[in-house]
Amino acid sequence: MALQAAGRRSLVDTVVDALRAQLTAGTWPVGERIPTEHALAEQLQVGRNTVREAVRVLVHAGMLRSRQGEGTFVVSCTDPGDIMRGVQRAGVRDVLELRIALEAEAARLAAQRHRPDDLDRMRAALDAQAALEAEGGQPFGGDLELYADHDVAFHRAVVEAAHNTALTATYAWFSSSVREALVSSLGDELMPRIVHGDHRAVLDAIASGDPEAAEKAARALLEPPKRAVEKLLAER
Repeated sequence: MALQAAGRRSLVDTVVDALRAQLTAGTWPVGERIPTEHALAEQLQVGRNTVREAVRVLVHAGMLRSRQGEGTFVVSCTDPGDIMRGVQRAGVRDVLELRIALEAEAARLAAQRHRPDDLDRMRAALDAQAALEAEGGQPFGGDLELYADHDVAFHRAVVEAAHNTALTATYAWFSSSVREALVSSLGDELMPRIVHGDHRAVLDAIASGDPEAAEKAARALLEPPKRAVEKLLAER
């Protein structure tokens, strides 16, 4: 099936869109080699350099993989970037529900796999947050953004303590949505305040090496904001 010729508005972007559409449509199944640069250039009526740049974009996106001397093969028919952008556009409740799923499992694994320096990072984040609040003499120590940064640093430390590369990478991408939702919640008087004792409970459970207690503490930590969001949505 020949690709339609690309226009001139932005050649590389147009070719990326055309190739992505073909991948999504299943023109080339996962595992199959895509046509050569020369063949694609003829189909799209563009230069080979343009095709090469477009393929490089899709390799970086995780849809294609180049093998030296063999060609370029389909890895995925779905653009992971589209999925992650969807996560970024998710509402607060969606973010909280995904946080619970990720962080509860991360806490359970962290209780089994943590190292001393993992616990040090968790304590450092909580201590920095508590110090900011104590020194500022006002809510969030007068710096809501920094207060949120310390909170996110704690949760990232918990996830990293699970020593699961895929989980860490997923949460690292997701953490921008976590921070955005957190800043929004902190500035909303109808949302519950952060309770340091709940965070310490997660840390203590992980440090004790009790997976069930760690998972339970992680879920309990996020349950109040989840209930608050559900209540607000129900009242709309």
